[in-house]
Parts: sequence; structure tokens; C-alpha cells
Amino acid sequence: MKRLSVLALTAALTLSMAAPAMAAGSIEVTEDVSVSDDYDWTRFKGQNMTLNVYNWGEYISNGSDDSEDVVSDFEKLTGIKVNYTTFDSNESMYAKLKSGAANYDVIVPSDYMAAKMIAEGMLMPLNYDNIPNFQNIDEVYRNADYDPENAYTVPYMLCTTGIIYNTTMVDKAPTSWADLWDPQYAGNILMFNNSRDAYAIAAFKAGKSINPDSTEEVDEVVEELKAQKPLVQAYVMDEIFDKMIGGEAAIGVYYSGDAITMIDDNPDLAWVFPEEGSVLSVDSMCIPATSEHKEAAEMFINFMCEPDIGKANAEYIGYTTPMESVREILDEDLADSEIAFPPEEVEAKEKVFTALSDEVNNELDVKWSEMKSYNEGGSGYLFLLLLTAMVALACFNIWRKVRRRSRNMY
Repeated sequence: MKRLSVLALTAALTLSMAAPAMAAGSIEVTEDVSVSDDYDWTRFKGQNMTLNVYNWGEYISNGSDDSEDVVSDFEKLTGIKVNYTTFDSNESMYAKLKSGAANYDVIVPSDYMAAKMIAEGMLMPLNYDNIPNFQNIDEVYRNADYDPENAYTVPYMLCTTGIIYNTTMVDKAPTSWADLWDPQYAGNILMFNNSRDAYAIAAFKAGKSINPDSTEEVDEVVEELKAQKPLVQAYVMDEIFDKMIGGEAAIGVYYSGDAITMIDDNPDLAWVFPEEGSVLSVDSMCIPATSEHKEAAEMFINFMCEPDIGKANAEYIGYTTPMESVREILDEDLADSEIAFPPEEVEAKEKVFTALSDEVNNELDVKWSEMKSYNEGGSGYLFLLLLTAMVALACFNIWRKVRRRSRNMY
């Protein structure tokens, strides 16, 4: 799946979208938000229902910094209480659902993880009669490889990966993923704390596919990550906000929308799309197979696809919306941002994740864990020193026993 330019999308949608983006009438939820009035938003009022929503951290307009409180708006409109919690990686979200440790009604996995969960029967097919606002999703983002019939997913946001750096701590702006292996940044590099994104960076550097098709390829690319590890200050997800905004690291990797947020908070920060290419990800709203409130969950998804709600979310988190009707009403600063809407030469180098075979995926999990635990807590020199000391101590103890035995014999 490839993202088109905004102009190309506009032209394509003019021809392809027969349904209007919004209903003729609307219901005012707050001073800044209205929703379609031809949808029964109140059919669950009085039922004392709670929806469990599991989303990425910092990934919804939450009322801070004078933003719209989207969850509160939904609760007031529908009478449904929302228990909203967050995760920091696809892998941690998957592990929690797979273990049965918690039950959720709406989750927001990325494309490759959605494909994995579909294959494992972990998602519930959607009833689009309850999600009429799906018509607002641009055609180019429908029927993607990870969900060819859009049976399970409704796109929420899009993002690309790149390098964020502190201009006061970096003499020359980075241009390549390989710059993250530069010894001059030793102890000042922040790396993704999830296997798929970290692997992709090493694969770009090595000239390999971000979607390995053999265990041997996985092993080869993970060696790049192992070589980088002594230079890495920390493997992070949401922790990157405090570290980069606070000037605790010189250079890091993250998602484009979050880069906009960090740069707003610290103007010394800057962003670059590396010359090798970037990963384009689509995060989608889905309903786990274990949900007990499917219809209400579909109502929540429909609410998130309302143009005013989509606008509030996009402007708060800085990610790219898959709805042209939202792009048309965005604040000018975001609409003109080349971080949110990269130029065509950047788009041409974007790659997307695909689901890996079980064998390759298992190998990546194992090698990632080995890499993370390899030499954990110190440099190779310190590890070797400790090992040498342990061997020396063992030899000394053996010598003492032999010497004592010899003396006793004498």
C-alpha cells in the first residue's frame, strides 16, 4: 500500500467517493465539535455500560493544552463510560491480549500486527452498518494488504519513522540511518524498544528488506543491532518524549507525529527522513474477538471517524489522518507540515510492514531478546573484565584446594 500525495488524493476522491463526507444535519457536542445527527448516538444510555479502549500513549486529543477531550465528548454524547488505557508497542499490546490478562473492546494495532491478529483469530469482523463514517476513510487506505476486505480494521492514523535530533548537541544534521552507529554519539542515542521498528532501521542500514523472509536474514540484520548496542543510551518508546525534550540525548528515532509534538515543546529539536527510506505505518481501530460490547465498540469507532473528532485528534497528536474531509479543515501549520505530509521524494522511498511467517517471527523474537540481554548493563570491556575475574577466582579456589591437599599429604 502506498500513500498518494494530497493533491492526487483530492483528485482521486472527487471521482471515487459518491457518498458525502458528512450528513446534512449535525448535533453539537461542544462549542468546537459537532457530529452527524442521522446516527443513533443515545441507544445505550441508561445501560451503565463501560467500554475498555486500549490505545497507544499520547495518541488521542485528551483535553490538555486547551485541546478537545474526545473521550469525555463521547461519554457525554452516548452515556457510555470509557475505561481508556494505553500501551507503548504493538508487541506489548499483543502479549497482553494473548495472555488473556485483560479484556478490551477497542484496540489500535499497526498494520503488521493487525494482520497477525487476524490470522490468529484475535479480531472480530466489523458490522459497517454501525460504522457509516467509514465512508470518510480515503479509498487509497481501504482494502490494504493486511486486511484486503476491510473486514476487521478501520484506519485511524498514519505515520512514518525518522530521526529526531538536538541541534545544540549535533554538529552536522544526520542524513542516514547509519548515523545511529556513529561512535561520536556514544551514550547519546535513543533506539526503538520494539523488535520490528528497530529491525527495520538496521535493515535499511544493511540494504536489506524490512520484511525478512528467512531466519538467516534475521540473524544477519540483528548482528547490526548488536554492534550498535554499546553506543545506545536507552531503548525507549514513550520515554523518548521526556528524554529528547529535556535534552538528555542527542539523537533518537521515533514516529513523525510524535516528532511534531516534541519539536513544539523544544524548538532545539529537528527531524529528518533518512536517505535510505522510512517505514510507513497505518494504525487501525479494531475490536478484539473477546469483546462483550461489539455494537458499542463500533459506535466508538464511528465517533472517531467524525470529521470534527478526526480534526481534534490529528491536531493534538500531529499524525497524518486517513480522511481527506479532515485534511481540508486542519490548522494551516499542520496541513503544511512536511513531517506530517512528506514530499513526494520521501514518499517514494517509504516501505510498509507485512506479516512475517511464524518461523521468521519467532526467530526475530528470540534474536531481539538475545540482543537486548547481550552484555546488558555494561560495555563489552566490563563484561570481559568480570568474566576474567570470575575465572581467576575459580582458578584461585582450585589452587587453594590443591595446595591444602598437598600440605596435608606432606
